[in-house]
Order: sequence, then C-alpha cells, then structure tokens
Amino acid sequence: MKKRIILPVVIASFVIGMLIHHIGFAETQDRKKTDDLYKELELFSDAVSEIRANYVEEKKPKDLIYGALKGMLASLDPYSQFMDPDTYNEMKVETEGEFGGIGIEITLKDELLTIISPIDDTPADKAGLKAGDKIVKIDGTIVKDITLIEAVKKLRGKPGTDVTIILLREPDRKLLEFTITRSIIKIASIKKAEMLEPGIGYIRLSVFQENTPKDLSEALKKIEAENLKGLVLDLRNNPGGLLDVAVDVAGKFLEEGKVVVTTKGRVENQNLEFKSKNKNKHLDYPIIVLINGGSASASEIVAGALQDYKRGLLIGTKSFGKGSVQTVVPMSDGSAVRLTTSKYFTPKGRSIHGEGIMPDIIVEYEERSQKDKEVDKETALFEKLIEGKEKTEQEKAEEKKKKELDNQLSRAVDVLKGIVIYGGK
Repeated sequence: MKKRIILPVVIASFVIGMLIHHIGFAETQDRKKTDDLYKELELFSDAVSEIRANYVEEKKPKDLIYGALKGMLASLDPYSQFMDPDTYNEMKVETEGEFGGIGIEITLKDELLTIISPIDDTPADKAGLKAGDKIVKIDGTIVKDITLIEAVKKLRGKPGTDVTIILLREPDRKLLEFTITRSIIKIASIKKAEMLEPGIGYIRLSVFQENTPKDLSEALKKIEAENLKGLVLDLRNNPGGLLDVAVDVAGKFLEEGKVVVTTKGRVENQNLEFKSKNKNKHLDYPIIVLINGGSASASEIVAGALQDYKRGLLIGTKSFGKGSVQTVVPMSDGSAVRLTTSKYFTPKGRSIHGEGIMPDIIVEYEERSQKDKEVDKETALFEKLIEGKEKTEQEKAEEKKKKELDNQLSRAVDVLKGIVIYGGK
C-alpha cells in the first residue's frame, strides 16, 4: 500500500520539479534578453553622448531621438515607420479622402521605390504611370535608400505645381521621364456602376475607404434594378484601404458567418478571424472579379475570399502581394509609430503577403493601338454606306461602350455571358 502511495508522490514531485526548472529556465532566458537589451541601450546612449559632445554642429535631443526611431522602424520592413507629428497629421488628412499630390500609391519592393498603382482619374493616371514602375528620381534627386515618408513628402505639394519623375519600366527596360502637375486628389470609391449590355453589370471599385460599403450598396441597388444576371467587379489598380471595409465588401457576396480573412501575428491577440455579415443577400448571380499587379491589400482580401468559396471567378494577372497589417500607435508628443503586427491569410489559409492572388484565368492587358481605333472609324463609315442609314443614338452608345472595353474586361464579359447562359454560379 505504501509503495502505491509513494509512486504517485514521486511522479508528482518529478513533474513539479520539471515545471520549476522550466519556469526557472524561462525566467533566466527573459532576464538574459533584458540584460542584452540594456547592454545595447548603453551602446545607443554612448553614441548619443558622443554626437552631442563632438559633432560639428549642435543637435537638439529630439532630432537625435527622432532620427534613431526612423532608422529603427525602417530596418524592420518597408511598411513599418516612425512618423513625426507633421507626417502623422498628413496621414490622417489622407484617410479623409482629399489631399494634394499626383495620385499614386507607392511602396518599397526589393529596396526600390515602386508604384503599387495610380489612382483613377488623377494626374499620375492621366500621365500614363503604371503599376510596377520603379521610381528612380524625383525632381532630379536619386531616390535610392529613400524612406516611404520622404518619398511621399517629395511627391506631394501645392496644387498647380509640377514634379518631375524619372522611372524604370521593367518590361521595356526603359527610363521614362514625366513632368506632372499636382492637384487636389479626391478619391471616390465607385468610379463606374453601369450595365455593359443587357443582364451584364459592371462596377469599378477604386479604393476601400469609410464610405465604400454605402456607395457599393447604392451601386448594386441601381444595377440590380435593371434585371442583373451577372456582375463584373473590377478591382484592377485598387491599392486597398481599410480592413473592416474589405470584410464588409466581400461579405455582401457571401453567406452570413463565412470567414473572409484571418490575421496572424506573434502575439496571441493578433490572431483574428473576420466573418461576413450579409444583410443584403447579393447571392443570386455569378461574379467575375478583375485583378492585376496594382490590386493590393484590401483588394486581395476580397478577391481571395470570393475565389476560396468559389463565389467569384478571377480574371486578369497576379495581384501585388501586400498582405500585412499595420497598427498605428500614437505617441505622447503627437508623433506615431506604424508597426507591422500581423499578416493576412485567405479563408483557406493562403498567405497573401509576398505571394499575391493568382487569377483563375490569366489574361495579360493589351493596349489598343491607334491603328485599331482607326479601323473602328473605317468600319463605322463602311457600315453606314452599306446600310444607307444613320444608327440611333442608343445603338451608337451601345457600340461605343463595347469598343471602350479593354481586352481583360471584354474577356470577363464573354466568360460571364457563358456562365449566365448555362445557368451556373
């Protein structure tokens, strides 16, 4: 009997001993990490003291600390950054949907300043800047090793002033120069909401901002009233925006309670699931989603969710691959730290960051040549001579709309019509 009692006691003592050893080891490791940190902070303190004592010009302590913080955050990844009070205020102005500049979203990719996408109907878009272009110079200054904040400051300015950009367009291996006049950038969520032809609707969603869900609901209501049988949702060159808005947009086309996106980070409370809350039930028609290399962040969340649930067919080219979450933490002096805290994953667990979303049908974009446009005019003239009569305004408008479709959109319409004819979703 004693042996039976002694054995569990020995096992319990062993387990407790192991636990104490593990806790002790963990505490030792934490203490070691803290000691290492203090040791490195001593190095930092020594460097600051040396600068203050011997640098050729006197520097304010805040300038030194700000400089150190900028360097530290920039060393983490292209999206983490320290924002002084002025820069933080600029960022808040940008989220309000109106600011002065040329209208591009930029990032650092492979240590090069890269255009994610030009924003629709802005000076950059009209000048011909493209997703994937690498910026080499801004106003004669080489931008190698520049931070995103510094680049944004150089590109922004008073409306009516010019900025000259030299960029590398990799497919052509050409350096191109653009002089662009800045203007007030007003961002509208929905650029177009119309019927391309009977039964086939089209919505061009250009950015995800606070008013996007409301604007999208109104656009859907408008085209659904016209006997909508299939929808083309155009997310090309959409640089993204707010996470909760992306979840809301995807949720409009999914059944209630479906996981739209998950975020995973190093800390437990950063591992989150975001689910659809469909109140409008836009579930009765097939969807084609257009994406390209300028579709990033929130656009990739929507595209990935619709693809995973087979709710939408993706056409175009691979998306940008910007799938990390940044948390902005305001500091006591009005500055802020923008820190990458987690990454996005699609409902099936696919990582978006650095990977992008691959379309179901790859269709490379093709520029319409001037020759094609001239052929269109000649064809119209020939048809007029043969038929001997003028076409109605409605017929002209429908033909014009068809000719304005680019090859990717045209392919999407053809595929969607096929799905509608065969009654599939």
